[in-house]
Amino acid sequence: MRRDEHEFRLREERERVLDAEIPDEVPPEVARVALRREILSSWRRCQQIGMTPTSEDVPYRAEFERPNRLLRAALPVIDRLAEQMADGPVSILLADSEAQIIDRRPGGRELEKLLDRALVCPGFVYAEEFTGTNGVGSALEERRPFMVSGAEHFREILQEFTCIGSPVVHPITGAVEGVLDVTCRVGDTHEALKPLVLAAVREIESNILADASKRERMLLERFVRAGRRNTHAVISLNEDVVMANTAASQLLDASDQAMLWDWACTVLSSRDEAVGELRLSRDLVVQARATRVGDRGDTAGVLVEMRTPNRPDARPGPGPRPARSSRPRKSTGLDGLVGRSVAANRLRSDVEVALAVPQPLLVCGEPGTGKLHVATVVHRRRAGRDALTVLDALSAHDDPKGWIARITTSLDRGDTVVLRHLDEVPDEIAPRIEVIVDDAPPGRLIATARARGSATPAARVLDHFPVSITVPPLRYRRDDIADLAPVLIAAHSTRRPIPRLLPTTLRTLTALDWPGNVRELEAVLASAVVRSMGSDIALEHLPPEYRSGGDRTGGRSLRRAERDIVVQALAECNGNKAAAADRLGVARSTLYRKMRMLGIDEKRLPPVTAPR
Repeated sequence: MRRDEHEFRLREERERVLDAEIPDEVPPEVARVALRREILSSWRRCQQIGMTPTSEDVPYRAEFERPNRLLRAALPVIDRLAEQMADGPVSILLADSEAQIIDRRPGGRELEKLLDRALVCPGFVYAEEFTGTNGVGSALEERRPFMVSGAEHFREILQEFTCIGSPVVHPITGAVEGVLDVTCRVGDTHEALKPLVLAAVREIESNILADASKRERMLLERFVRAGRRNTHAVISLNEDVVMANTAASQLLDASDQAMLWDWACTVLSSRDEAVGELRLSRDLVVQARATRVGDRGDTAGVLVEMRTPNRPDARPGPGPRPARSSRPRKSTGLDGLVGRSVAANRLRSDVEVALAVPQPLLVCGEPGTGKLHVATVVHRRRAGRDALTVLDALSAHDDPKGWIARITTSLDRGDTVVLRHLDEVPDEIAPRIEVIVDDAPPGRLIATARARGSATPAARVLDHFPVSITVPPLRYRRDDIADLAPVLIAAHSTRRPIPRLLPTTLRTLTALDWPGNVRELEAVLASAVVRSMGSDIALEHLPPEYRSGGDRTGGRSLRRAERDIVVQALAECNGNKAAAADRLGVARSTLYRKMRMLGIDEKRLPPVTAPR
């Protein structure tokens, strides 16, 4: 079958398939025109998330981070390819691990215009979830070479192109570093393009391996030199490698190693050496000196030297005056509320304030954040070993009168009662619950709900709680994963010692967004405990979809901190952007730009509540 005839038949079958629900298997009549299984699977994913073939929206980030490791390895290869195919009908694209195009060699002028019109340019994100079936996003999704031609693209705007992409995989860690893609017009498709891409990817991966070996040698050399002249703790590390002497191994655990890398990336963002005071996970304070290993534009890693203040040699040598780390102290003031982040400290403070007011308490937060756990902690602090009764408002739909009777009976005998999902209580018994809340014994009634603010009868019940606190989502307290993980792992492991997260695993988990919050994290760790069979938890023990959180570079850590600050200001100003901009000390236009760049949705701000 000629190419033009095949393309015509494919478009016919495309319209027929997309007009109906996409089947799990390729129908025989579609298979005759070679609609491949992987294309059908990709289309199905696109339909499941509600994508439309006619959409032309493509996410764009004007300011984006260029991954140095990938660029060092890939630029010599794509420079050579671009030179060999100068003014030809083929474009070379390089995308990062999030499918954002970071480099493009457009080929001839005509192809360049077509790519510009289709928004196939640096800065645009071609993840499959945003832009449908394509050579970049689908290669990342499938984690293998992927070819999409003509009508195989889910989006109509891309159907004049053939795209062949292949993931670039780190030879040591197995992490996907990015995607190399060649794109041409459908009429210029040639069978030699796929071998060309695969050969180029192998060369890039070889360069990554050589670069990693060079960086490791540089790290080892500095580590050995520092160890010879010092007897205190020395650790040399980058995204993939950790070298520690005996003194450092005794001081640090896995969470400290991830924290050190994060701290060093931040303090060395504009200098080659910095000194600061750090608090480790065992509540031990150390004076730390961080030194860049390598050049500013080609950093191999960092060397961190640490001294404990109670030692005779604790005073740091010449350099900037020691400054306290901006990382908040990990508090142990409230049993069961672990975490070192600003959000965790604020939650503990809010709980302390609520404990001082023995009135009905409302605990708000997204699903899975641990609202019931917070309610249990409050109960233990208020009532010690007294009985705790937990009643779910969702069950009230089956027996409303019986559910109310269980509440009153439990309160009458002196139990603490926790009403879960109170914003879901049936409307017909909402007035009765309002009376129960108003008449509840001091300190004996707690409820959990998503948030205040709705106009339903059930939601109005929440307004009868004089005190409320909000449990922040896990994406706003990622630093707490280092403290939450040991607790969650211990709950699912019978082995001793309890398995730990390896540093690379912790960095990967900390880079994820966790829409399911702590509940989702617990499910992932429970699965990893089973896979690890008692050993420390490595990246390969995580479920496959959680193994590519991305590297936590200093730039990303700073962006995340900046995002949290902006979100907090918007939340505290109830979404008023003028007031938030004033609080942040920036122009309103700057705030709008930051919100777009940081991906902040003003409709999904965390509620800020306090005792009233």
